[in-house]
Amino acid sequence: MAKVLLATGLIVLMILFNACFIIPEGGRGIVVRFGKVLRDEQNVPVVVEPGLHLKWPLVSTVKILDARIQTLDNQADRFVTKEKKDLIVDSYIKWRISDFSRYYLATGGGEISRAELLLKRKFSDRLRSEIGRLNVKDIVTDSRGRLTTDVRDALNKGSAGTENDELEQMPESADTADSLHTNSMAALGIEVVDVRIKQINLPTEVSEAIFNRMRAERESVARSQRSQGKEEAEKLRAQADYGVTITLSEAQKQALIIRGEGDAEAANIFASTYSQDPEFFAFLRSLSAYEKSFASSNSLLFIDNNSEFLRFMKSP
Repeated sequence: MAKVLLATGLIVLMILFNACFIIPEGGRGIVVRFGKVLRDEQNVPVVVEPGLHLKWPLVSTVKILDARIQTLDNQADRFVTKEKKDLIVDSYIKWRISDFSRYYLATGGGEISRAELLLKRKFSDRLRSEIGRLNVKDIVTDSRGRLTTDVRDALNKGSAGTENDELEQMPESADTADSLHTNSMAALGIEVVDVRIKQINLPTEVSEAIFNRMRAERESVARSQRSQGKEEAEKLRAQADYGVTITLSEAQKQALIIRGEGDAEAANIFASTYSQDPEFFAFLRSLSAYEKSFASSNSLLFIDNNSEFLRFMKSP
């Protein structure tokens, strides 16, 4: 009897354990019973809020979906602008689930990888269309984010009416997503919260061509500047040389004038002195001549004894 009670207790515990489930904070749950999504009296799929809940054991399963904002990084891709110029655009998307039951059906069981694949396709097409309407200047100087706002709105709005009606009539299978990949994000139960462009670059071959052209232009400007600098240097050097020549000429002229004035003054002094005592002046001149003539001990002079040069040596 005890074994029967123990076995019964274990079975009850297993059933209770299987019947209870917890939806974590930031998540939502979709209950699937006998392979179909559980719906309420209005035939609307039931979305389970966070908390502890019960379900029919063994026959019901719960798919937990993430209700938080997701980030989808897109690989940098090539786009063509209005003036037929290529740009490499790196971007990302912020999105979240807006309709959990629709999202579950459209993605074939709530697979996030499938949702991101569909979102990436739609986003790439929309971004390509928007960039194709603008030129490079408008894209680069888009300070208000008009481009990304238009892309976000286009992804969220799409066409009206028919997509939602078609979705309600589609079977609850993975094939639903394949038939909806061209529709708006609302048809997938997704809301695009934000679209951002991280970086815009020119293709490598274009960047290299522009860089080479800019380098050639800068080198041309540098050569022109160097040539002008040399020309200015030559002008300044010529002006400096001319100034030096003028200054030296003026200095030499002044020196000659001063020297002439000095010689004239010396001649005047000499004449004045000579006129006062010619005999004494002749004597001083002779002594000076003697000093210069006999300055060296090896000097040898042949002079006539009656020469006027020796007159002061004959008679004191």
